[in-house]
Amino acid sequence: MLRRNILTAAAAGLTLPWLALPARAQQRFASLHVFVPAGPGGGWDGLGRAIEQVARQAGLVSNFQFENVGGAGGTVGLPRFIQQRRGREGSIMIGGAVMVGSVLANKSPVGLKDVTPIARMTTEPGIIVVPASSDIKDLKGFLEALKSNPGGTSVAGGSAGGIDHILLGLLLKSQGRSAKDASYVAFAGGGPAQAAILGAQVKAGISGVSEFAEQIKAGRMRALATSGEARSLPDVPTLKESGIDIALGNWRGVFGPPGIKPETRAELLRFVTDLHALPAWKEMMERQGWEDAFLGGDAFTEYLKRDEAATAEVLREVGLI
Repeated sequence: MLRRNILTAAAAGLTLPWLALPARAQQRFASLHVFVPAGPGGGWDGLGRAIEQVARQAGLVSNFQFENVGGAGGTVGLPRFIQQRRGREGSIMIGGAVMVGSVLANKSPVGLKDVTPIARMTTEPGIIVVPASSDIKDLKGFLEALKSNPGGTSVAGGSAGGIDHILLGLLLKSQGRSAKDASYVAFAGGGPAQAAILGAQVKAGISGVSEFAEQIKAGRMRALATSGEARSLPDVPTLKESGIDIALGNWRGVFGPPGIKPETRAELLRFVTDLHALPAWKEMMERQGWEDAFLGGDAFTEYLKRDEAATAEVLREVGLI
């Protein structure tokens, strides 16, 4: 089974301790272009906006420009980033585990091998939810529906082949069914998927915990289970607690354009390393429900090779490629 695991304020000589920077931190970029190969409101966009908020407050970057190009788990936007930002300084792309699976499932001619890995930043487990009005009350009811009528149990999630789709495939396999039996409704961003779930246009939804946390808290969605090794929400059991031997995480990270100079890559790595060291970044991760998964430079490059191989294995296992 797959395991995947501010600004220094000086007024009257006062420094706000929670905003204090490490001694080595300094402005890294006057302006940073952030390319998000997904629509607004999803996990990649959320990571990009979190980087902006903390880095701007810390004085690491003065100005940010965002570009969102969604579709097919990042494989629509990825070629655009490669073509338009090649060799350019002051530019990053947000991506992650979803893109690894989508590249394989969509047989994309380009993938993360065609950009410059900078750092893995966060990971979070998936969560299975239903609308609050659903007649599915718990995980047992959801699994029974998948087993008896997978085609009639529509599930919203991210792009085909991504981490949400993989989790559904593993759940179907645990019930003796095939991922090919699924009624999986893929969305380009977290916002449209939420709307479909809240509008009861689908029976259930799968995404990262942070994307549905507010809707769960507000009582508009019912959480059935999470896919982490340990609980992310105190009242929501993990799949493993519920007797389903699945643990799956959704990592997200930062990439540079292809063809950049070694010193440009090093500067981007210094930027995210400084960001990661800030107390404000730790607070941001806690608010968002993200787990720290920082891994930079060549170690991240090697991780990507292993992750692609593991993802291809599980996609074959559940019949998605």
